[in-house]
Amino acid sequence: MRYRDRSIIVTGAASGFGEATAKRFASEGARVVVADVDEAGGSRAVSEIMDAGGAAVFVATDVSQSSDVKRLVAATLEQFGRLDVIVNNAGVAHRAMPMAELPEADYDRVFATNVKSVYLSVVHGAPALAAQGGGAIVNIASIGAARPRPGMTAYNATKGAVTTLTRGLAVELAPQRIRVNAVNPLAADTAFMKTALGVESLPPAIRDALIADVPLGRLTLPSDVASAVLFLASDEAEFLTGVCLDVDGGKGI
Repeated sequence: MRYRDRSIIVTGAASGFGEATAKRFASEGARVVVADVDEAGGSRAVSEIMDAGGAAVFVATDVSQSSDVKRLVAATLEQFGRLDVIVNNAGVAHRAMPMAELPEADYDRVFATNVKSVYLSVVHGAPALAAQGGGAIVNIASIGAARPRPGMTAYNATKGAVTTLTRGLAVELAPQRIRVNAVNPLAADTAFMKTALGVESLPPAIRDALIADVPLGRLTLPSDVASAVLFLASDEAEFLTGVCLDVDGGKGI
């Protein structure tokens, strides 16, 4: 029970990587705040955590809005009395297409959700972490930050920004004993990927193409990301900050 009595915010926790991470934290004794714009999915995730004996609450949150993130941190402190870890997982994709064809509104949306959200988590969350002597922030970036591919240039640029923010903040927040790390997942068979491809389920041919150059021969699982996040946020990683950990089956080599 590595996280007994610790309070954790996980954004984008109504599904995918975020849901898996929230549930793993709860299974390790944490009190989890599930934050998402998806109220039905977030409430379901909380119910499942509580049914399994964990502690969780849902806070409807648009991570691109300062007022929402401020309210999220305040609700965490009101409900659980402290804040130990922030996991910036919430993110959106755009449909795969040449960037010159990407609608401006979609470009603005991915940057606001994927990048501004990290800034807002520091503005509103770092003081709460510092007030109790420190804590951890874990950002979910992407292997695409280092290996961008045509059609997803804007999305990959947001994840490049997240890795740069991670490294810069690691130094900037170190005097406050706040560690900042990131996880860089490979593609996963989640609703997020299906949005990018514009499909309801991954066709076998697309799946085969995605894993063709992955040495370990499969896509990322939500549990892979959850395991990496729990390690980076834990006391076992107390001397790690500024790390951008590839969870990609060796694709980045």
